[in-house]
Amino acid sequence: MSRNPATSPDQAAQAVQVARLYFYQGLTTGEIAAELGVSRPRVSRLLTLARRSGLVEIRIHDPAEHPQVLEAALRARFPGLAPHVVDVPPGSSEALSLERVAAYSANLLGNTLQPGQTVGLAWGNTLDAVSRALKPRAIPELTFVQLNGSANAHDFVSGFVTDTLLRFARAYGGRAQLFPVPTFFDNPQTKHLMWQERSVRHVLGLQDRAEVLLYSLGSAQADAPSHVYTAGYLSTQEQAELGEQGVVGDLATVFYRADGSFGGIPLNERASGPDLARVQAAKQAICVVAGVGKARALHAALRGGLAKTLVVDERAARAVLELD
Repeated sequence: MSRNPATSPDQAAQAVQVARLYFYQGLTTGEIAAELGVSRPRVSRLLTLARRSGLVEIRIHDPAEHPQVLEAALRARFPGLAPHVVDVPPGSSEALSLERVAAYSANLLGNTLQPGQTVGLAWGNTLDAVSRALKPRAIPELTFVQLNGSANAHDFVSGFVTDTLLRFARAYGGRAQLFPVPTFFDNPQTKHLMWQERSVRHVLGLQDRAEVLLYSLGSAQADAPSHVYTAGYLSTQEQAELGEQGVVGDLATVFYRADGSFGGIPLNERASGPDLARVQAAKQAICVVAGVGKARALHAALRGGLAKTLVVDERAARAVLELD
C-alpha cells in the first residue's frame, strides 16, 4: 500500500513511533500518550494514520486456515486443479453460500477475461446468481455463447436463460449468442438433423472456439435442486432412468456418473449440451459450485477431470474431500 502523499515526514515518524509502542510493546493508548506527552485522541489519530498510509499492515494468521488448507487438499487430491475455496460463516444457509460464491466468481471472471475472447456459458441457478453479482467493466470484443439449449415442453425460449446470458454481455459490453434449441430432443435423429442447419452450426462453431467455459453442476440432491430438475425439462420417468444408470450430476445438461464417466447414457444422445470431452480438454474450464447438496456431483466431476478452475464454498469443499 502506498503512503498518503499528504502525510508529512514528521507525522509519519511519529506515527511509526506510536505504532511500535502499541503493536510491538503492547502499551495502551493512555500509556503512549503519557510517555510522549500528547493526548489520547492524538495517539488514536496517529494509529489510524499508520494503518491508512501503509506504515502498518495488519495480517491475520488463522491457525486453522480453513480455506487454504482445503485448497491444498483439493490440489493434492485432484492434480491440475486450481481451487478457490470461499469462506462462509458456520451454520450458514445454502442461499448465503451461493451469494458468497457468486460474488467471488464474478470478481474472478472480471480478472480472467481478455479482449476478443469467446466465453461459453451453461445456464442454471448458480450462473444466474453470478450474473447478478458482476461488476460492469468494458472488455472489447467479448462474445458470450450459450452452451446448451433451453427450450422445454412449456417454453421454447426461456426468459430465465436469456436474462442470465444478457446480464453477462451487458456487464462487459459484449455480444450474446443464444442457442434456441430444445434442451433435450425427443429423438436423437432429430438432433442430428438440427445440427446440420447453418444457424445451429454457427452457434456450435462459437462453442467450439470458446477460450473460456463457465458453468456449474446440476444435482437433484441440492437443497434447492438445479433448474433442469424443477422447471419441466425432465419427466419423472427420465429422472428415474438416470438414477438407475448411476447418474449423480450434469454439466450443461449432459449427465455423468459417480466416477466422472459420461459415455453410454442414453439421454446424453438427446441432450443439446456439449460433449464433455470438450470440457476435459479446455484450458480455462471454470466450475462454480455452492452448497453441500452438490458435493457428490462435484466429487464425480473432479474425478472425471471436468474442471480446471473451481470456485466452491468451504463446507462443500470439505464434503467433497470426505467422500474420498
